[in-house]
Amino acid sequence: MKLAIAAIGKPGRGPEALLASDYASRATAAGRALGLGPLELIDLEPRKPGKVPEAGLLLAAAEGAHLIACDERGRTFSSRAFADHIAGLRDRGERRLVFAIGGADGLDPTVLEAAGSTLAFGPQTWPHALARAMLAEQLYRAVTILAGSPYHRD
Repeated sequence: MKLAIAAIGKPGRGPEALLASDYASRATAAGRALGLGPLELIDLEPRKPGKVPEAGLLLAAAEGAHLIACDERGRTFSSRAFADHIAGLRDRGERRLVFAIGGADGLDPTVLEAAGSTLAFGPQTWPHALARAMLAEQLYRAVTILAGSPYHRD
């Protein structure tokens, strides 16, 4: 199952962008044997401001995939449960999994309605670049958990 993080906005050149890229590379390498990956980082720049143009780009990036909407009102997972959720999607035959990170105003309702799942990092609002890096890290962690690497919480 291919993995992607589709995010509105440019990642910049700061440490958060480097961190997200590093974790995406790690997840890609670790996931090969499990049928997970590569993990692609997709940066989307709408031509017009607002949630509706952003939604169009996010939905196009997720076409044919199981969409997981990153939203503060979404479901929270422990790292192990998150890994199990991803494994369950893979095992039921999903071929591509796309995580959507909206712009400054969040996700348009059409993205939330199209999503097969939701994900929250808690009720706080996180900077776009940091949310992207945190998600890439959690995907890497999920892949390593599924690969049987020792996990400090077990």
